[in-house]
Amino acid sequence: MKNNLSILKEYWGHKAFRPMQESIINAVIEKNDVLALLPTGGGKSICFQVPAMMMEGICIVISPLIALMKDQIENLSKKGIPALAIYSGMSFLEVKKTLQNAAFGNYKFLYISPERLETSLFQEFLPTINPCLIAIDEAHCISQWGYDFRPSYLKIATLREEIPDVPIIALTASATLIVQNDICDKLLFKKQQKKFQQSFSRPNLSYSVFEPESKQNKLPGILKQINGSAIVYCKSRRLTQQIANLLNQHNINADYYHAGLSNIERAKKQENWINNKIQTIVCTNAFGMGIDKPDVRLVVHYNIPETLENYYQEAGRAGRDGQKSYAVLLYDKNETEELFELNNLRFPSYDTIKKIYLSLMNHLKIPAGIGEGQLLDFDMATFAQYFKFNILEATYGLQSLCQEGLIYMSDKSFKNSTVNFIVNKHVLLEFEKAHPELETIINALLRNYEGIFDFPVSIHESLLAKIISTPIQKIKEQLSALHNYQIIEYLKQSDKPQILLLKNRMYSDDFRFDYRSLENRKKQHFDRISAMIDYVKNSSKCRSVMIGNYFNDKEIKACNFCDNCINSKQHTISEKEFDSIAQKIMSDVKVQSIDSKKVEIIYKDFNPSSLWKVIHFLQAEEKIKCDNNGFFYFEDYA
Repeated sequence: MKNNLSILKEYWGHKAFRPMQESIINAVIEKNDVLALLPTGGGKSICFQVPAMMMEGICIVISPLIALMKDQIENLSKKGIPALAIYSGMSFLEVKKTLQNAAFGNYKFLYISPERLETSLFQEFLPTINPCLIAIDEAHCISQWGYDFRPSYLKIATLREEIPDVPIIALTASATLIVQNDICDKLLFKKQQKKFQQSFSRPNLSYSVFEPESKQNKLPGILKQINGSAIVYCKSRRLTQQIANLLNQHNINADYYHAGLSNIERAKKQENWINNKIQTIVCTNAFGMGIDKPDVRLVVHYNIPETLENYYQEAGRAGRDGQKSYAVLLYDKNETEELFELNNLRFPSYDTIKKIYLSLMNHLKIPAGIGEGQLLDFDMATFAQYFKFNILEATYGLQSLCQEGLIYMSDKSFKNSTVNFIVNKHVLLEFEKAHPELETIINALLRNYEGIFDFPVSIHESLLAKIISTPIQKIKEQLSALHNYQIIEYLKQSDKPQILLLKNRMYSDDFRFDYRSLENRKKQHFDRISAMIDYVKNSSKCRSVMIGNYFNDKEIKACNFCDNCINSKQHTISEKEFDSIAQKIMSDVKVQSIDSKKVEIIYKDFNPSSLWKVIHFLQAEEKIKCDNNGFFYFEDYA
């Protein structure tokens, strides 16, 4: 059997593991239950993918994010590692075929959404799948004390009971101590469990908070100081477009991104940004998950995030390559008050939740006593308008129903297009003779999709386009033509949000909802908001230390690089010391660029805090700049 390092080199092309990865992998190989807290970009997937490659059997990966599943499967396939996925939107026959492949094919990974674990079909195939490892991504979702609780994650415990000897690795980027303990408890971790927590210190990432008179004036100035890719997070879809337009007016190459765009639009914008055709992407928090772009130099939050968990994860998308990068948060005092008001809106009253539930069932035309397993297209705006709900009230009410385990709601459908021949083979043959221009597409469907005469099968227009070397638009036109001729039934891929009913509709008099649990979550969320506001308003404590302490990192040291650290040292810098450092840096940088990672070594005779204070001043005055590789240079050499 190959060792972990040889597997890492062969499939991932890395010569060495990142800090703590190898220890985690060894703990998994020894069949310990493992909780791994690794920061965003810390290489969590390696920690279960490498040991799975060393074990006999298939690794079951539980993830709540369908897009992330698809990205990981695509990345594994590029490495020659076969992987499968089961998620909402797949038909019964598609799920069955995937489980058959997992049980009898040569696959190493089966990605599955948590709500699929308790289905009778999955339970039927589980004994034949031969799992070697259970990996749980976004493990904080299992805890009701976490910031993103999902009741479907509680079903993972039944998986542990079915296969008690299979080790579990739970992974998350951020979890407080109470959430960490709850994860281990809910997953029924054994006594020989191991916990690994990387330091929350990001020595190359400078945190800053500003309360400007005008965000619209401040933001372009910040972006112009930093060379390289940037992300600007906004609280609403409308604001992303407004800010992107503002930045373009300031000659900053920007585009906007949010979940309301079509799959094609989002993919194109994301690709343009990753390939540096767009410098700045202005987005909601729908952007970022699963995106591996190490050279992001700046992340700006145009509004205060609700929690430090969200902020740490989103800000942490800057500087994954280890080069100097910046996380900037802009706010005004009204926002802090709005966060507390939002807390009341986020957790609706019992009567409001009941009203939204009954309205939803009526909107979807679901009779009482049935509905479980139905997957239906859903438009939030239409629903809210028809039943006269505030859009936020409707959103949070539906989220409460999700957390209660009554429904599952997705922003976008991932249901593929389907085709089913609705004529017999004799009629089809006669049709081909009369329409030879459609013979190629017909034969491609028959050769590549088994059972297409018997039931609707999922197809991929892009794959058909490659098989017969035809533009994808023409493929869609030909399929539509066959549909209009009533040769096939062609249902195009839906781009609408969807709702999956997890339970039958309750009668109005029998409506049941655990409101006490909701009230507990409301209190926890209030505490998280308070911690976020304390972070924003605290002007003395190191921001890295505040974040680390929040996540139970007691060993974290002051960064000497955030705005608070720099400001706290300001009074110790005399005019003479300031001039001495500035003259030396300006003299050197006019000769050659200076590596930011070696600044403290090069200028070891100067106080580090004073040194960085002067560097930030010189940057702010645009006397020196920093390139994408983290080198300070004199502007004349740009």
